[in-house]
Amino acid sequence: MPDGGGILRFSVSEWKTRITKVQVVKPKQAAGDACLVLIYPPGPELGKRWSLGTNEIVVGRGSDCDIQIDRDSVSRRHARVYRVEEQWFVEDLGSTNGSYINDLPVQRSPLRDADFVKIGSAIFKFLSGTGIENSYHEEIYKMTIIDGLTGAHNKRYFLEFLEREIARCSRYGRPLSLLMFDIDHFKAINDTHGHLTGDYVLKELCRRLLGRTRKEELLARYGGEEFACVLPETDHAGAMAFAEQVRSLTEQQPFEYEGDSFRVTISIGVVTMTSEGEESAQDPLALIKVADENLYAAKRGGRNKVVG
Repeated sequence: MPDGGGILRFSVSEWKTRITKVQVVKPKQAAGDACLVLIYPPGPELGKRWSLGTNEIVVGRGSDCDIQIDRDSVSRRHARVYRVEEQWFVEDLGSTNGSYINDLPVQRSPLRDADFVKIGSAIFKFLSGTGIENSYHEEIYKMTIIDGLTGAHNKRYFLEFLEREIARCSRYGRPLSLLMFDIDHFKAINDTHGHLTGDYVLKELCRRLLGRTRKEELLARYGGEEFACVLPETDHAGAMAFAEQVRSLTEQQPFEYEGDSFRVTISIGVVTMTSEGEESAQDPLALIKVADENLYAAKRGGRNKVVG
């Protein structure tokens, strides 16, 4: 109330405090903000995206599945991908060949952004979150240069890289070496242990070799079980020594998959381009041909050898 000086005065009893309860609401995951992208095997559906717009989808070979993968290694109803509140999960449905996340077998497991989901011989990339569109386009770009199974570069990128390095090394008068190699008796591995084991061997071989190659070098899957390694500014002696290390690295440690343990060997052909080399050696295909001829000489010589 105003007093005589025109000043408003309040008693303590006239003040009231109102407390408003503030509720923090977590943003819910909107339908369609997660997806599976097929990254292997190559084919017409490579790169196809399945948006996870419902709370559950079934993956399998059967025509009634939400994602149908028509491959012998995939069971009729292989696995389901489902959501509980904001978390996505994968659950194996008693499949013959199992379900895997990042190469680890799972019965039921949560999914995280960028996880690799293996269903039989098919490999998906799980993408989720606010940047899903950018992540998807990045994944599509990777498919143009990276082999989805092994993580090595693909044949297309290898040919472009080799052509660039031939031109660069030729211009500066520096050596360039190329290794062509493949897995000995790979068909026998598939026939004896199964194609999923064969896929594992290809992937495990590249895992070992990618850890051995330097950033300026290139490991690529040339096709099937044949690979290439480009060694810029490496002379012939250095390339032969590197090839022997690669051969030994493959042979020494057994490959183990699903309870099987077995030995794997490779045969390697080596060629080196020098500034004194013939003009034809500057053609990428001509260089590959010489390395391939040495590779087949290694096979004729008993396999598990380096020829160059």
